Amino acid sequence: MLSVGEVAREAGVSGSAIRFYERQGLIEAGRTSGNQRRFGPDAACRVRVARVAQRVGLSVGEIRDLLAALPPDPGLADWQRLHDQLTAEAERRIAELHAALGDIRSGRRLCDL
Repeated sequence: MLSVGEVAREAGVSGSAIRFYERQGLIEAGRTSGNQRRFGPDAACRVRVARVAQRVGLSVGEIRDLLAALPPDPGLADWQRLHDQLTAEAERRIAELHAALGDIRSGRRLCDL
C-alpha cells in the first residue's frame, strides 16, 4: 500500500492532486489505524491515465466512468483496452477540430450581424 506522497512521486503530480483525484472518485484509498490514506499499487497508473485523459479533453465524470470499467486488479489486456479507447477518443476529437478549422478557414461567413 502506498502513501499519498509515494503515489504523487510515482505519478509525477502533487499530493493535493492525489487528494483531488480521490475526492473525484478516480482513485480509492484505504485508511491505516492512524487514519492515513493508503493506495493500491495501480493508483499512480490511474492518475497518469486521468491526466492524459484530461489533456484529450475528457471531463472528470468521463474519466471516472473510464476508470470504473477497469476490474479491481487490472491486467495488461485491461490497460491495453483503456489505451485503445483513449486513442480512439483523441483521434475522434482531433477529427472534429480539423473539421471546425476547415469551417473557419473556408472563407464562408460564420454569422450575419
